Amino acid sequence: MEITLQLKKLGKKKVKKVPLSLAKTPQTLEELLVACVKDQVEAFNKKRLEVNVIGFLSPSEIQDQAESGKIGFGEINNKNLAHEQEAIDNVLLGFKDGLFVVFIDDEEVTDLQTPLQLTSESVVAFIRMTFLVGAYW
Repeated sequence: MEITLQLKKLGKKKVKKVPLSLAKTPQTLEELLVACVKDQVEAFNKKRLEVNVIGFLSPSEIQDQAESGKIGFGEINNKNLAHEQEAIDNVLLGFKDGLFVVFIDDEEVTDLQTPLQLTSESVVAFIRMTFLVGAYW
């Protein structure tokens, strides 16, 4: 199953869209979160293991990077790999603590065991919440 995730931050207009390929359709929010984490950990670790032989950027790569606001060679100094189970535990704890909320087809999903009816047209949005800092006088 192919779905597109929408990643948003409070107070920001920019929406990042991330394609996600799932081996099987998740039945609960917890299964969806675990599938997302496994996919991202695999991509993260793969990127750290790649060897960048070409030390220059093509004009099209420069143009693509300029649109995002940062141009770089993509060198990664930290070669530490992510641990899948640790990442899964972190995302489940983050959801329980309210660090992000999940909307599926404009409906907020508040429980990890909520049954899902995902299709390839479903809109899955993750919104990262931010904390207010400061004291009220």
